[in-house]
Amino acid sequence: MKATIWHNPACGTSRKTLALLEERGCDVEVVEYLKHPPGRAKLAQLYRDAGIAPNAGLRLRGTDAEARGLPGASADEVLDAMAADPRLIERPLVETAKGVRLCRPQERVLEIL
Repeated sequence: MKATIWHNPACGTSRKTLALLEERGCDVEVVEYLKHPPGRAKLAQLYRDAGIAPNAGLRLRGTDAEARGLPGASADEVLDAMAADPRLIERPLVETAKGVRLCRPQERVLEIL
């Protein structure tokens, strides 16, 4: 199965999710999203396909998201902020033919394999 992971190698959960994908023999495309961030349209598609609002994919820890008022902002404002600053994207996001999941905890990836 093909899978794409928006990955941060410094994140333990992201590394564990990638390991789960590899253990199950997935053909994994690894996108280090801090170096190669998804565009706004791709982010919107990922959250739509995951069945969550962009706010649910907002990374609070280690960011200024709360100070900027983003947790209560509109989906469009959150997407704009994420597109401008990929550190605001919670990770890891995984996409397969069966759907998209924000894999926190990492076992959530099993839902789409």
